[in-house]
Amino acid sequence: MARSVSDSRATSSSVGLYTPEQRQRRDASRWTLVQGVLAPLQFLVMLGSAALVFYSLGTGQAVFWADASVVLKTLLLYTIMVTGALWERDVFGQYLFAHAFFWEDVVSMGVIALHTAYLVALLGNLLPTEPRLVLALVAYAAYGVNAIQFLLKLRRARLDARRTAVLPDAGGATA
Repeated sequence: MARSVSDSRATSSSVGLYTPEQRQRRDASRWTLVQGVLAPLQFLVMLGSAALVFYSLGTGQAVFWADASVVLKTLLLYTIMVTGALWERDVFGQYLFAHAFFWEDVVSMGVIALHTAYLVALLGNLLPTEPRLVLALVAYAAYGVNAIQFLLKLRRARLDARRTAVLPDAGGATA
């Protein structure tokens, strides 16, 4: 089931985002559903958390709840990253940095680093409240970029699937 990196590169650039075999593995993976549930949940938590962070920055109140919401968002991020790596292994034969999702994974690492820096600052009491909450907003901005990357990739996968359905004899090749 393991596929080489060069195999992933060749298939994603010449056939679309997924080969027919990868599409079957994607559809069969239990992690596809998990990702489909966790991604919008994480986004909703981020929206609520961002509102709390802005409120705390503006008023100096509810800092505990703002911090708690960022911790919850970070735990969801870690969970979606681990399950996403398992999904990538199921579909592409490697845990991270499969060619089709290389840049999304690179940006994800930056997002994780920023969220982890927030946790370290919070738990180690290394930053005063305001800079720590600003760090959370920076982490959320990076997460927003990453979410857009994944939405664009989802859109590409859907367009590829439509093209494959219209041109079944082409084996999924795009024009």
